[in-house]
Amino acid sequence: QVQLVESGGGLVQPGGSLRLSCAASGRIVIFNTMGWYRQAPGKQRELVAHMTRGGSTNYADSVKGRFTISRDNAKNWVFLQMDGLRPDDTAVYYCIAETSGGTQYWGQGTQVTVSS
Repeated sequence: QVQLVESGGGLVQPGGSLRLSCAASGRIVIFNTMGWYRQAPGKQRELVAHMTRGGSTNYADSVKGRFTISRDNAKNWVFLQMDGLRPDDTAVYYCIAETSGGTQYWGQGTQVTVSS
């Protein structure tokens, strides 16, 4: 079994920063892509950012220039540095990891709330 555990969520004021972390544990698996999705109340889950093992990245237009994804391939960790947070960034953030064969693993989610 593979488990993904997120940490780093919380309450922050508009304009503030948070850093999310996601650690994979359990069976040793090589992930091709690791990344983050989010789901706000009443909305569909959406891609925030993902990163391939080779370092290619993709960001949602709404977070470009504010969020930065990074990963540690050796430890199977993925991070999301979030700067310039806005109230519409409020959501549950989920870590995802996908193998080259297309098997996906999801974390349990961490709440990010941006409010004054």
